[in-house]
Amino acid sequence: MVALPDNTLMSAEEYLVWEPTQEERYEYWDGEVVMMSGGTRNHNRISGNFFKLLDDTLADRTCEVYIVDVKVQIEPGQKYFYPDVVVTCDDRDSDPQLIQFPCLIIEVLSPSTEAVDRGKKFAKYRQSPTLQEYVLVEVAQPSVEVFRRNEQGKWVLSEYNLDERLRLESVNVEIAIAHLYRQVQFETEATEN
Repeated sequence: MVALPDNTLMSAEEYLVWEPTQEERYEYWDGEVVMMSGGTRNHNRISGNFFKLLDDTLADRTCEVYIVDVKVQIEPGQKYFYPDVVVTCDDRDSDPQLIQFPCLIIEVLSPSTEAVDRGKKFAKYRQSPTLQEYVLVEVAQPSVEVFRRNEQGKWVLSEYNLDERLRLESVNVEIAIAHLYRQVQFETEATEN
């Protein structure tokens, strides 16, 4: 993410009116408007694969899956983020611009956003009382991390590799990790001869 050149500050109300009229996407961090960085083809493919697999599986349920262009309100008036994929199964989520009650959030990691997705964003996402799982998907290699809120309210990490199946308890869905990486071209490291 890259802040606007002049570190644009505005109220949350101004942001919610202004941001939908912009060509680019902007997140909102405590009064500061932050432009979202662009993604790669692999980033886009993984996000799309995850969305399609979830959307197809949840089609007959009351859950709704959104990709890229729907923001999540984490802290009213303070934090509005754009996750790569978000799922809500809460019928209170009726606002046309944003999700307020996510149960599952997926971030596809890129070099420019990984530190924020793992750090500041996850710290804020954990404050959502409805969020049950937070998924981080690597682009450079097939690796998925799932943070789940347990019965004690603690976040527990599970890691998955290419040959494993991911069980998303928040939506009762199982996905083969290999399907998330369908048509993804991994860069091969140059070897010296």
